[in-house]
Amino acid sequence: MDKQFCIFDMDGTLVDSMPIWKSLGKDYLKARGHSPTPDQLAALGPMTMLEGATFLMETFGIEGPPEHIIEEMHAVMEAHYRTDIPLKAGVQDYLVQLKQQGAKLCVATATAEPLARACLERLGVAHYFDFILSCEAVGKGKTQPDVYLEAARRMGSAPGDTAVFEDALYAAQTAKEAGFYTVGVPEASYEQDWPALAALADETIMDWRKAL
Repeated sequence: MDKQFCIFDMDGTLVDSMPIWKSLGKDYLKARGHSPTPDQLAALGPMTMLEGATFLMETFGIEGPPEHIIEEMHAVMEAHYRTDIPLKAGVQDYLVQLKQQGAKLCVATATAEPLARACLERLGVAHYFDFILSCEAVGKGKTQPDVYLEAARRMGSAPGDTAVFEDALYAAQTAKEAGFYTVGVPEASYEQDWPALAALADETIMDWRKAL
């Protein structure tokens, strides 16, 4: 595929933030005296921040409203996005190559757009993307294809002509089922899902530095 239209996930795909996201819900609950089970933590994984905040209220009785919980979590993540979350090795060179080939690039992320932008601007790569689209902006997480379809619409492309780069199996499945060309990217936090993701994807990138 010539990859003239590309949709990139951010966390775990472009930047190495998944360890912090993986521990955020657990740390937030433990600080409030709760001990979540692995299943409860796993349920949080595919959710948007709003869905996750509602889940915490309903499951653990955390005091709302959801927007207050989101603000508290945003404050924790914003500090990391603005200071210490790194770009994955080789990503910038890969983006440069795509732009030199005239490709349109965007980010579709479950992370709130202001946080995503703050991170990518600090890392010096935000300008490679035509726009950043958050799942919160479309109102649905990546278990549904809305964010990918809206991103393609904004770029003026059809799903079959658009590459979606994802590290999460459930997200790649959603994109694949919606007709997108899927590119699997390994992420240590999802190591157990890699065989299935590699089998599902139209293409895999094991190392951005070797993908040029």
